[in-house]
Amino acid sequence: MNSSIARPASPHQEGSSGPAPSRASQDAAARPIRCIGVVGLGHMGEEFAQNLVSDGYEVIVEDRDAERAQALQPHGARVAARLADLAPCDAVITSLPNDEVLASVALLPDGLAAILAPSSIHISMSTVSPGLSRRLADVHAAHGQGFVAAPVLGNPDLAHARKLFVIAGGRHEAVARARPVLERLCQHVFVMGDDAGAASLMKLAGNTLTAMTLQGMGEVLALLRKSGVDPHLAFDVLTGSLFDGRVHKTYGGKIVEGRYSPPGMTAPLAIKDLRLALAEAEHQAVPMPVASLVHDRLVGVVARGWGGLDWSALGLLAAAEAGLDASVTAAVASRQS
Repeated sequence: MNSSIARPASPHQEGSSGPAPSRASQDAAARPIRCIGVVGLGHMGEEFAQNLVSDGYEVIVEDRDAERAQALQPHGARVAARLADLAPCDAVITSLPNDEVLASVALLPDGLAAILAPSSIHISMSTVSPGLSRRLADVHAAHGQGFVAAPVLGNPDLAHARKLFVIAGGRHEAVARARPVLERLCQHVFVMGDDAGAASLMKLAGNTLTAMTLQGMGEVLALLRKSGVDPHLAFDVLTGSLFDGRVHKTYGGKIVEGRYSPPGMTAPLAIKDLRLALAEAEHQAVPMPVASLVHDRLVGVVARGWGGLDWSALGLLAAAEAGLDASVTAAVASRQS
């Protein structure tokens, strides 16, 4: 993917402090996005910000850890001391860990809905509940703003390489305006339609299926190892035949190599995602017994003190319970947690 585009001609200029006239708001909403805020500079948010700076956008960053924001200043980003400093942005990307943090950033009296111009767009790339995404869509619409739920499938390495998959949901006009920005950050955008909650649910479903796969890989590799089969050879057979998907290769490789740190996603975040998926399943009366089991297995990873490891540590848990190299697994876990 070509990572360079012409630098925007000029940053967005904030208009009057009161609501803009209807025609002016429509004209502003039709303009290309030039100034982008990024709130939340964890593993993913940092990559989003750096890639957007490289593309020539004017980028304003904000994080509750001021040092993370300051670290991006030498790369060309401006640092917001508070959320109100994001008011000039045409769009703000949020990349935050859970419903509570996202709601506080967007919905409090000094949050994004209150401070952004009527023509701006909030692009939520967080993994949150469908209910919160729908609520945010309604609140932003009431302020004349756009909202797009745009969670991603992938890890920080794929974010750096612009190889993520984005799942976008929201009103057609908002998605269409945000899409050129999203396409700079990924290899493909899947549009789920007008319902922002559908995009969030699709993301939760993807993470649930990934966790189920990790559990299966961990169990099978533990069986093969304990039976004397070389785990690297077993991995080659599995991923070179019927199980050649990205999840099998990426996370199966971590399990085989005992490479659980640095984490792409920690076990506690994975627990949160499965909890949200199971809550939606309960609401819809959809039994998910395997997902429930894997949720508890992830809790078991945290219970052993491995909460700082990647969620592929489900494989470490399977190995430990199989009595495989108990001293080695303990050393690996203590070294990486």
